[in-house]
Amino acid sequence: MGDRTFMSSNASAVPRPAPLATLDVAQAGFYLRDDYFDLLTWLRTNEPVHRSTNGMVLVTRYEDIREVSREPLRYTSRRGALVNDPMRAVEPNDASGSLLHLDPPLHADYRKLLNREFTPRAVALMERTVRDIVDDAFVALDEHLERSDGVADLVEHLALPIPVRVIAELLGMGDQSLADVRRWSDATIAITDDPSPQVLADAMEFFAFLEGHVQERFDAVDAGAAPDDLLSLLAVSQVHGARLTPAQLQLFCMTLMVAGNETTRSLLSGGALALAEHPDQRAALAADSTVVPGAVEECLRWVTPIQAFCRTANEAGTLGGTPIDAGDYLVLLYASGNRDESVFGVDADRFDVKRPSTPAHLAFGFGEHLCLGASLARLEARLVFEELVRRYPDYEVAGDPVLVPSTLTRGLAELPIAFRPGSARR
Repeated sequence: MGDRTFMSSNASAVPRPAPLATLDVAQAGFYLRDDYFDLLTWLRTNEPVHRSTNGMVLVTRYEDIREVSREPLRYTSRRGALVNDPMRAVEPNDASGSLLHLDPPLHADYRKLLNREFTPRAVALMERTVRDIVDDAFVALDEHLERSDGVADLVEHLALPIPVRVIAELLGMGDQSLADVRRWSDATIAITDDPSPQVLADAMEFFAFLEGHVQERFDAVDAGAAPDDLLSLLAVSQVHGARLTPAQLQLFCMTLMVAGNETTRSLLSGGALALAEHPDQRAALAADSTVVPGAVEECLRWVTPIQAFCRTANEAGTLGGTPIDAGDYLVLLYASGNRDESVFGVDADRFDVKRPSTPAHLAFGFGEHLCLGASLARLEARLVFEELVRRYPDYEVAGDPVLVPSTLTRGLAELPIAFRPGSARR
């Protein structure tokens, strides 16, 4: 996979997509188009608020995405937040406990149950635990490389196990097998796009596990024997004087598992690929570890782990000069906003680990739905990239990366890497 897959071209050089009628973001392969970033560039320049043939409205400019995100009463999350969200077909339920589908002020009431657990200060206290998990993954990778020809799948050995273990520990699921957690998380992501029998079976297995897991924690809390962890905190939490129900806690767990796993997996694998494709940028990290935090932000902008979330217009109006009807389903294409030349400059299509931190990227969303686990994802990425370039400063892509078809992420299923153990810096 060359740079063209992850880079856009200069706006003036991008031809009109032919035909525009084929732009169906509801298809899981939309983000995998060879011309994906060129297409986004063309839309930003020519039709930044684009009404597609399936009725969805694609929002591609940075400022328009921020405008929709900062007006939750005008653009609601209650009627769907995912491209193929089943919530679009049901009456919104304010008591669902699903943070994705709540608007203010109720959204804040639920979110504050967890806010203090994910502040930068609170996450900093997790660094020793996360570092141990990262170290374990690299030790396992080294052992694998000793038995192989020096090539390994970075997704399987680093990008997958690290975030899975971190979020599983937070949810008291540390004893569950990695294979099960991966299968369940993948099914939860895929089910809106691919409700096949196997995906449905895996998702139902996850729901059944969560039902038992959550009930065990409720029982332990009531007996005064619960461990001091995130799940126990939620099991005793109340909103408007009412304790969370087991069903609500299951939704919290499911949301946290997917958000804490899939998005960080995409950041780690996509960031590692971007660094491999830009060896001068990777060398900057290897030469100076103080560059890594800024590089994490550039990887977030460049990769944009969550490609899009959605909102529904509650009323008619205009957005970016384009008429919007009440009921329109708006797809906020964060990946496009993160390449917006009017915000990030004429070099917005260039990967630069020393890019200034302002303006802020949209990889974690914007507004009251800003990603709850942003600080944790940053911590995991910093520790992984520091260790990766310290041990293997000259790693290279050793085969074709495999992207996952999805309407939520543009993540990697496989990333074969030649780790060159002989050049590792111990």
